[in-house]
Amino acid sequence: MSEVRHPEKINRVINSIPKKPSWIRVKAPTSKFFKSTNKILKDKKIVTVCEEASCPNISECWQKKHATFMILGDICTRACSFCNIKTGKPGFVDIDEPLKIAEAVAELDLEHVVVTSVDRDDLIDGGAEHFTKVINSIRKLNSGCSVEVLTPDFNKKPEALNILSSDLPDVFNHNLETVPRLYLSIRPGSRYFVSLKLLSDIKKLNPNIFTKSGLMVGLGETKAEIYQVMDDLRSADVDFITIGQYLPPTQKHAKLERFITPKEFYEYKQMAIAKGFLMVASSPLTRSSYHASEDFKVMQQNRASK
Repeated sequence: MSEVRHPEKINRVINSIPKKPSWIRVKAPTSKFFKSTNKILKDKKIVTVCEEASCPNISECWQKKHATFMILGDICTRACSFCNIKTGKPGFVDIDEPLKIAEAVAELDLEHVVVTSVDRDDLIDGGAEHFTKVINSIRKLNSGCSVEVLTPDFNKKPEALNILSSDLPDVFNHNLETVPRLYLSIRPGSRYFVSLKLLSDIKKLNPNIFTKSGLMVGLGETKAEIYQVMDDLRSADVDFITIGQYLPPTQKHAKLERFITPKEFYEYKQMAIAKGFLMVASSPLTRSSYHASEDFKVMQQNRASK
């Protein structure tokens, strides 16, 4: 028996996600470079956050042969209300993954690579050792390639920091995602000050490493709250902040309160620069690893000029 659809119900679902303004629309992927990047990743069975998190910049990035590799599987142990990645019981850790990632980096001829992961609260170290194996594998096969990681918070995994300290990347990124007031509804399995402390501790382990964090806006936060988060990040000596528009993947995810205008993103950028960040990326389509390679070079130049 076919399903009976009710037009009024369909309209309510469609209207539950606001129509995107002109400044947030992106083109569909079509270029040969997009297709070749996709083929390399599929052939090696590599997971990317570009696909899993439904990133709006996938077309532009893959056309440039840029991709953010997601290690430790595609199932997360947490259920953040903004995220489109599956939640559940993860599978076994793929011991061949570090080599597969390194080979993909070589085939894509990347100068800068970004590696992230799902939360793996089921693992004793939260996946920290696997991160170091991936970093080492990339460097062995790709001399001269800089490595950026976007890690979970490793909450209640005290040994994780010691493991990571043995093989630190060039850029260590951990996103705060939102303001403290919204954590219980947006990141219920995480704690704001745990995330902040991780960034601070990494910087203390190696003052020369670049540290980075990101925020989504449009979830109901105030400007004053965003400015306070900027101050907290500077107190933790974080170098780089990214600020982008939150876009709900489905009507079941956290509600989008409003679209932030390009003018407001510019104001956030100017304030962050005034507060002393080495690098600031603030725009509707900004994401953690968007233009990561170019931004890394700018950070190096900005530090050298100080």
